Amino acid sequence: MTQHSYPNAPTQFVDTANFAVRDENVRCLSYGVLRKLAGLPRDLFADYWRDVLGPLCARLPGISYYVQHHFSQGHWANLWPLPDGVHRMDVVLDGAAEIGFADIDGLNRYADASRVLFGDVFHLFEHIVAYNLPRGSHTLVDREPDGIPNGTDRLYRLHLHLNGGSGEGFRPWLSEWARHLASAPAVRKLRLHLPELYDNARPSPPSPHGDHQVSDERKDIGVIEIGFASALTAREFYESETYRATIEDQRRYLRSVGAFLVTGVYTYVRDGVITTAGLRGSRTAELIERIGAVNQTRDAVTRRFVQDPTSVTSPWEEHVT
Repeated sequence: MTQHSYPNAPTQFVDTANFAVRDENVRCLSYGVLRKLAGLPRDLFADYWRDVLGPLCARLPGISYYVQHHFSQGHWANLWPLPDGVHRMDVVLDGAAEIGFADIDGLNRYADASRVLFGDVFHLFEHIVAYNLPRGSHTLVDREPDGIPNGTDRLYRLHLHLNGGSGEGFRPWLSEWARHLASAPAVRKLRLHLPELYDNARPSPPSPHGDHQVSDERKDIGVIEIGFASALTAREFYESETYRATIEDQRRYLRSVGAFLVTGVYTYVRDGVITTAGLRGSRTAELIERIGAVNQTRDAVTRRFVQDPTSVTSPWEEHVT
């Protein structure tokens, strides 16, 4: 056993289906966090981000994966238990976006084209920061069959922003702790991001609009996306021995934690293929799914929404939607 090893999680009632392998094609990644512009109505912000900026970004070259996570601002109490000595991270965020690439060439092609997005930074975001993950992220467990969710989150899902004060051993411990949490049957999804240290002297994205600076506690972080079937399941997990066995190490390695409840997950590109949400807008894609309009996913229709019918793969052709 290593110095951070914990007792194995109970194995009863384990769902053996694990779709984590589908994320392995995302070799490098940007994990962006954002806060809406002050004075902008929340519903207007969310709808524009979903249905205007989302499809525009999905059409940029080089992107292999693009997902928006919308956060709740009305519910932040008691989302994640904080051990004694670990404080709540001082930051307000409205969402996160993952933009992934199959290789560095894809990243570079996207970077060259991404300035077209900066105008919407002016319209939407008071604060936006993109953390760089040149070796990608790690999905340790994913028991959700749907790889392209588009709508209200079906899970009780949190994004945990974890600061270790740049302490020695923080990142190796975080990786092991994430694996331990992922082994629990109650955990439906766990994805670990270990980005490079953020440098305020090199703001990202390089947009002239919005604030791109972070406080000291947000420069060196890890991020865990963790999902449960329900809030009740999550609370039962917090009280389990699987979780409680890690509390002392949390006190040792963590300085602060920001917990954000996800209200909606919207997928615009998966495996380099644009989804119906990416092609038509998220709410339009919801309507197509709700009414069962399979005709709207046929190539004869989808090709009418691209300037060059050969420039984008139809979601129907790739069985993405």
